[in-house]
Amino acid sequence: MKVLVPVKRVVDYNVKVRVKSDNSGVDIANVKMSMNPFDEIAVEEAVRLKEKGLVTEIVAVSCGVAQCQETLRTAMAIGADRAILVETSEELQPLAVAKLLKALVDKEQPQLVILGKQAIDDDANQTGQMLAALCDLPQATFASKVELTADKVSVTREIDGGAETLSLSLPAVITTDLRLNEPRYVTLPNIMKAKKKPLENLKPEDLGVDVTPRLKTLKVSEPPKRGAGIKVPDVATLVDKLKNEAKVL
Repeated sequence: MKVLVPVKRVVDYNVKVRVKSDNSGVDIANVKMSMNPFDEIAVEEAVRLKEKGLVTEIVAVSCGVAQCQETLRTAMAIGADRAILVETSEELQPLAVAKLLKALVDKEQPQLVILGKQAIDDDANQTGQMLAALCDLPQATFASKVELTADKVSVTREIDGGAETLSLSLPAVITTDLRLNEPRYVTLPNIMKAKKKPLENLKPEDLGVDVTPRLKTLKVSEPPKRGAGIKVPDVATLVDKLKNEAKVL
């Protein structure tokens, strides 16, 4: 069984992002970049399924600039067998990524696609759902548990009221949530081994996909600074301030 795992290169989650002076976007110059944490969980889950003997090959995929090779090498150090980079300097929006992934699904014919539920840079939470729609495949989002058999996959997913379990026929698309697993620490020997694993380089034109942006960002600004908190002597004063100053009651 082959599993396709898309991964995205994003600003590291420990970095405090800064808005550009012209408000055109976030400044990523000289900023530490790493794999999207949700995608790291997706790679880990695919590797665990392989370790159980349920998966034979894991293909990591990334779309973006040439530096995304570093992210793919990390995925291979975790346990992916090979990688594909769709290289472009164009700004990639969720629909464009979904179309690129759809072309790769048609090319690779995986039985399962596992990807993070969202990226921490744009928080769009759209690519997995769009991919499932384009490929006409069953999907399970926000997975907190995955159980795989030869022709079906059972997914426990988190919903507002608790959890629900879905049974999907393969092939299928799954998006991962934080509670699915805890990714392993990448060791130096595995990093060295990842350098020898195959990495295929493609262009959007090779897949016949137009990645021209359809949305335009008008302005990016930092959230307003929060005012300092105050102490109140009693509940009556608190209620009065919430009602007359904060206007939330």
